Amino acid sequence: MQHPTEPKRLLRLPADCSIVAIRSVYDLIREAFSRQNSLEIDCSSVAKVDVTSIQLLISTAKTGQAQGCPVVLTAFSQSFRNALRRAGFANAAMTDHPFHEKKEGG
Repeated sequence: MQHPTEPKRLLRLPADCSIVAIRSVYDLIREAFSRQNSLEIDCSSVAKVDVTSIQLLISTAKTGQAQGCPVVLTAFSQSFRNALRRAGFANAAMTDHPFHEKKEGG
Protein backbone atom coordinates (compact mmCIF):
# COMPACT_ATOMS: atom_id res chain seq x y z
CA MET A 1 0.00 0.00 0.00
CA GLN A 2 1.23 3.49 -0.83
CA HIS A 3 2.39 5.67 2.04
CA PRO A 4 0.15 8.78 2.40
CA THR A 5 3.09 11.15 1.83
CA GLU A 6 4.06 9.51 -1.47
CA PRO A 7 2.85 11.13 -4.68
CA LYS A 8 -0.36 10.01 -6.30
CA ARG A 9 -0.23 7.27 -8.86
CA LEU A 10 -0.60 8.71 -12.34
CA LEU A 11 -2.81 6.86 -14.78
CA ARG A 12 -2.87 8.13 -18.37
CA LEU A 13 -6.13 7.31 -20.12
CA PRO A 14 -5.80 5.79 -23.60
CA ALA A 15 -6.78 7.67 -26.76
CA ASP A 16 -9.97 5.61 -27.15
CA CYS A 17 -12.30 6.02 -24.19
CA SER A 18 -15.46 5.41 -26.19
CA ILE A 19 -18.04 2.74 -25.45
CA VAL A 20 -16.15 0.37 -27.77
CA ALA A 21 -13.09 0.46 -25.49
CA ILE A 22 -14.75 1.11 -22.14
CA ARG A 23 -14.07 -2.37 -20.73
CA SER A 24 -10.31 -1.96 -21.12
CA VAL A 25 -10.49 1.58 -19.67
CA TYR A 26 -12.48 0.20 -16.73
CA ASP A 27 -9.87 -2.51 -16.18
CA LEU A 28 -7.03 0.07 -16.22
CA ILE A 29 -8.79 2.28 -13.69
CA ARG A 30 -9.81 -0.62 -11.47
CA GLU A 31 -6.28 -2.02 -11.37
CA ALA A 32 -4.71 1.38 -10.59
CA PHE A 33 -7.41 2.26 -8.06
CA SER A 34 -7.00 -1.01 -6.17
CA ARG A 35 -3.31 -0.34 -5.43
CA GLN A 36 -3.38 3.32 -4.35
CA ASN A 37 -4.47 5.73 -1.62
CA SER A 38 -4.98 8.38 -4.28
CA LEU A 39 -5.16 8.45 -8.04
CA GLU A 40 -4.38 11.11 -10.62
CA ILE A 41 -5.97 10.43 -14.01
CA ASP A 42 -4.29 12.16 -16.96
CA CYS A 43 -6.84 12.87 -19.71
CA SER A 44 -4.44 14.50 -22.19
CA SER A 45 -4.33 11.60 -24.67
CA VAL A 46 -8.09 11.10 -24.92
CA ALA A 47 -9.23 11.51 -28.53
CA LYS A 48 -12.43 9.42 -28.61
CA VAL A 49 -14.76 9.83 -25.67
CA ASP A 50 -18.46 9.63 -24.93
CA VAL A 51 -20.80 9.71 -21.96
CA THR A 52 -19.85 6.12 -21.06
CA SER A 53 -16.38 7.18 -19.93
CA ILE A 54 -17.79 10.25 -18.18
CA GLN A 55 -20.08 7.91 -16.19
CA LEU A 56 -17.13 5.64 -15.38
CA LEU A 57 -15.07 8.57 -14.11
CA ILE A 58 -17.96 9.88 -11.99
CA SER A 59 -18.31 6.44 -10.45
CA THR A 60 -14.55 6.24 -9.87
CA ALA A 61 -14.47 9.64 -8.17
CA LYS A 62 -17.47 8.84 -5.95
CA THR A 63 -16.04 5.45 -4.99
CA GLY A 64 -12.69 7.07 -4.23
CA GLN A 65 -14.32 9.71 -2.07
CA ALA A 66 -16.29 7.08 -0.15
CA GLN A 67 -13.15 4.99 0.40
CA GLY A 68 -10.84 7.89 1.27
CA CYS A 69 -8.94 7.55 -2.00
CA PRO A 70 -9.01 10.94 -3.75
CA VAL A 71 -9.26 10.92 -7.53
CA VAL A 72 -8.04 13.95 -9.49
CA LEU A 73 -8.39 14.44 -13.24
CA THR A 74 -5.60 16.32 -15.02
CA ALA A 75 -4.72 17.70 -18.44
CA PHE A 76 -8.06 17.53 -20.24
CA SER A 77 -7.77 17.04 -24.00
CA GLN A 78 -10.10 19.08 -26.20
CA SER A 79 -12.12 15.93 -26.96
CA PHE A 80 -12.51 15.29 -23.24
CA ARG A 81 -13.59 18.90 -22.63
CA ASN A 82 -16.17 18.61 -25.43
CA ALA A 83 -17.57 15.39 -23.93
CA LEU A 84 -17.85 17.04 -20.50
CA ARG A 85 -19.72 19.93 -22.09
CA ARG A 86 -22.10 17.55 -23.89
CA ALA A 87 -22.66 15.68 -20.62
CA GLY A 88 -23.61 18.90 -18.81
CA PHE A 89 -20.36 19.67 -16.98
CA ALA A 90 -19.54 22.82 -18.96
CA ASN A 91 -20.17 25.39 -16.26
CA ALA A 92 -16.97 26.06 -14.33
CA ALA A 93 -19.13 27.38 -11.48
CA MET A 94 -20.57 23.89 -10.89
CA THR A 95 -19.03 22.65 -7.67
CA ASP A 96 -21.00 19.50 -6.97
CA HIS A 97 -19.22 17.21 -9.43
CA PRO A 98 -15.90 15.36 -9.54
CA PHE A 99 -14.58 17.12 -12.65
CA HIS A 100 -12.30 19.69 -11.11
CA GLU A 101 -9.32 19.72 -13.42
CA LYS A 102 -6.00 20.00 -11.65
CA LYS A 103 -3.95 22.59 -13.48
CA GLU A 104 -0.29 21.95 -14.26
CA GLY A 105 1.81 22.82 -11.22
CA GLY A 106 -1.31 23.12 -9.05
